[in-house]
Amino acid sequence: MAYRETPLVKQRKLAQKSGLLHAAESLVRGGGFGALTIQALAATAGVGVGTVYRYFSNKDELSTEVFRRATLREVEAVKVALLAEGAVPERLAVAIELFAQRAFAAPKLAWALIAEPVDPAVDIARLQYRKTYSALFEIVIAEGVDTGVLVPQIPSLSAAALVGAMAESLLGPLDHPSCNELTTTALREFCLRGVGVVA
Repeated sequence: MAYRETPLVKQRKLAQKSGLLHAAESLVRGGGFGALTIQALAATAGVGVGTVYRYFSNKDELSTEVFRRATLREVEAVKVALLAEGAVPERLAVAIELFAQRAFAAPKLAWALIAEPVDPAVDIARLQYRKTYSALFEIVIAEGVDTGVLVPQIPSLSAAALVGAMAESLLGPLDHPSCNELTTTALREFCLRGVGVVA
């Protein structure tokens, strides 16, 4: 008879994997994906290297899962802001500010998610999440065009440009926490001008 895991065993395994991912993200927060190795994770989590390999076959798989988990949280925060009630310009402004503020709150993690040289699997996931961000902004920009609060434009193109500007413009300032407020304000104003908020 084939062995079947009990619900308790499954729950324990899920808890251990979640703990490993939490420890892995803490390493990335401290030093980017370059600091995340199987050995470092095992030491941080207080487990053997074999235990890590029980859940992740290699560093690529581990890094990709950490990336997806962290980025999903960031995307969800921006999504809530964009799809909330309120005027389009206000929702765009809040989402842009939120993106920047969350990046400044965890600069190493933000750099790792946005631009750190990574394994191909993580790079593919990064492109997918940029498309996800763009799709969310596209919905709101299209709404703004339809209601006349934004100038006529191609929402998909504007959304992609907006996401690119938000990500790339933060890379330098992330090294200088004192630039947080100034950068966030300047980025918000630039992006709103870019999508043509009608005064």
